[in-house]
Amino acid sequence: MAKIKAAVIFGGTAREHELSLASAAEVIQNIPKDKYEVVCIGITRKGRWLYFPGDVCDIADGCWDQDPDCTSAMLSPDPLYRGIITIENGEATVRKIDVVMPILMGKRGGDGTIQGLLDLAAIPYVGSGVLASASCMDKSHTHMVMDDYNIKTAQWELITQRELNRLDKCCLEIAGKLGFPLVVKPANSGSNVGTSFAENAEQLLAAVKIAFSNDNKVVVEKYIKARKLEAAVLGYDQPICSPVGEITAPETVYDPNNFNVSTGDDLTIPADIPEELTKKVQDTAVKAFKALGCKGLARVDFFLTEDGELLLNKIGTMPGLRKNSVFPKLMEKMGYSHEELIDDLLEQAVDNADRTY
Repeated sequence: MAKIKAAVIFGGTAREHELSLASAAEVIQNIPKDKYEVVCIGITRKGRWLYFPGDVCDIADGCWDQDPDCTSAMLSPDPLYRGIITIENGEATVRKIDVVMPILMGKRGGDGTIQGLLDLAAIPYVGSGVLASASCMDKSHTHMVMDDYNIKTAQWELITQRELNRLDKCCLEIAGKLGFPLVVKPANSGSNVGTSFAENAEQLLAAVKIAFSNDNKVVVEKYIKARKLEAAVLGYDQPICSPVGEITAPETVYDPNNFNVSTGDDLTIPADIPEELTKKVQDTAVKAFKALGCKGLARVDFFLTEDGELLLNKIGTMPGLRKNSVFPKLMEKMGYSHEELIDDLLEQAVDNADRTY
């Protein structure tokens, strides 16, 4: 039986470049080699696509693009090819692809852009489609959908570029509505870069300007002093939710000044919360997953306030996939080994391709 040709696309121009490399290296190492033929496609920080035939360790080390055997590559939007076109010595070669795992986070990758290209090429891929990926990346869209589905989030306001000529007044209006302290974020960002904490009007104006330097929309949220709960959702028509975990770093309340991304080392599973609340977290995670049109996988972050209120914080449609990352660790509690999880994600993408293409 012929092996399934699976392409792993990694790297990218976003700030999450290193996170992508680390995840991709472990995914490639754990793809069942008796079932899949792996094709590695890397995107450099400057946006160049390269076919990488070298050692997977070079991906984790970040030196993969220095391999002399790398060749230029591109994904043709023409569904006739359904594959990666590599170019070497002026000659083009088509490498047929059955399924793609796009391990790209942040802008120009996890925001629906790579998903749109794969849709044009009619190649099945792991994870959510264009709309869900874009809506989860854009915090204002996430908030709007959650509001429409009666899923509680932090109180929020949106500032767009149209308000730049009245930014001082706009900030005063928001402060009057939400009060202080506030968290200010670029609407589109896969990490905490550009996020600031404001305790007064002067800090708010400065924070908004910083956020605008990273995106053309800014989300301002009421600061939430809370515990941070995590859930992993897996599937398509009937998604399932993992046990609930809790980020238990030395400072257990949410601190917007702490921009470190959890590696999973500070994750406690199960979270020390009542069974009834665990069920609510799981049900809400699945509800949000469906509301946003997510597919395949997602990491769903929640706040649990001091008075016991549950608030959805964000949804990541392509979470970190290292064995020790939050999503795989949560799925491990459901009985999934790292290899089984990756195999299941690829299988789901192939099995559900018919309804898309």
